[in-house]
Amino acid sequence: MLSVFLFIPASGLCKTGGAERHSSHSPLRPDGPVMPCSIVKIQLSGSINPGMLQFFRRAVRQAELQRAELLLVILNTPGGLVRSLREMIQTVMASRVPVVVYVSPAGAQAASAGALFTMSAHVAAMAPGTNIGAAHPVLPGGAKPGSTMNQKMENDVAALARSIASERGRNIKWAEEAVRKSVSATADEALKLGIIDCIAKNEAELLSKIDGMEVRMAEGTVKLHTVPYSVTEISPGLRERIISTLADPDIAYILMMLGAAGLYFELAHPGTILPGVAGAISLILGLFATQVLPVNTTGLLLLLLAMLLFLMELFVTSHGILGAAGVVSLLLGSLMLFDTPNTGVALSPAVMWPTVLVAGTFFMTIAFVATRAQLRRPQAGREALIGERGVVRETVGPGEGMVFVHGELWRAVSDEVIETGTEVEVVGMNRMKLTVRKAGPANQAE
Repeated sequence: MLSVFLFIPASGLCKTGGAERHSSHSPLRPDGPVMPCSIVKIQLSGSINPGMLQFFRRAVRQAELQRAELLLVILNTPGGLVRSLREMIQTVMASRVPVVVYVSPAGAQAASAGALFTMSAHVAAMAPGTNIGAAHPVLPGGAKPGSTMNQKMENDVAALARSIASERGRNIKWAEEAVRKSVSATADEALKLGIIDCIAKNEAELLSKIDGMEVRMAEGTVKLHTVPYSVTEISPGLRERIISTLADPDIAYILMMLGAAGLYFELAHPGTILPGVAGAISLILGLFATQVLPVNTTGLLLLLLAMLLFLMELFVTSHGILGAAGVVSLLLGSLMLFDTPNTGVALSPAVMWPTVLVAGTFFMTIAFVATRAQLRRPQAGREALIGERGVVRETVGPGEGMVFVHGELWRAVSDEVIETGTEVEVVGMNRMKLTVRKAGPANQAE
């Protein structure tokens, strides 16, 4: 946790929705020195996903609990999941603390979902050399342009952009074009178009410029007092970093497939241990990821059914029917795993198809090997001797004789007298004594 105290005179001009706001707040009140305002600061970098959502929610709660003047969000994102974006915007709208989104440093971007998140803030600012826009929704599943699914997503996100711009007094036309035409703007262009409120070279300049600004909150208009200030910076926790990593639908899917394959191998070859342990860990992580991703229940059930069918193939002689049904169930479950039309989350075809092919081949191969091992003739013990052929070394009859079978000499009996040198076949075993018969031509044909 980093605490910083700075004293900066207020100066500057900000612009919001075409209306100018002058900051005239003095660092000294008539009744004496001003206590520094409390500011909570976080950095959101990378894709917008459930991990980032949880971190942002925690920051908002902490800012509210410590009665901070504002929550400062340093943003640099290429975009992310629509579902997580919506929940982050809802959190901003419901926040009792003003949220300031600052796209920084130079070279950073607020692209795609990041553009809408920036516009939803009570104060939106950018550093020189940054850009915002290109918010057209892209389905990871590779839906064709102009398809019904793409049009539905585009219309939905465009409506969200218009709603946000209207609520914050920003450029509604540009917000919609950012979604429908993927337009983008530099920091200077964004300020002129009424997309953002300020351009600031650094955080100190930003806080100086917004000092005295009035923002509209759910409870009414609030005037910001940001000079002087004390900053408390929050970093993502271990859980939030793990969730951010696992929230990629491709990673979650691969973990589930690896987990299922490991457990399947362990059940087919008990005692190998390592595949079972690694599989269990991977499967648990994959299932954990499904808790933070918009998973379709039907798709998940089909994947579980595929695992069950593959397991049944190990113990039920179905001549490959159960395995083939498992492959079909695996494919359908993969296609339906995520609620793509409503969330924009889908498996990448470059990941899904090779994974289905490799996983299906793996499961079928293991099932074939295990089935063949079960049907193979035993190589040792009583079952291994039944049907074996040997040669009489001492005459065999109702009384004991000796036969050479399976590379060993055995005591043997027979219902008939069989002379030395005759080929015999083992038909039974009583303790350590074999029961044999002559291996006639019919038997040799077998």
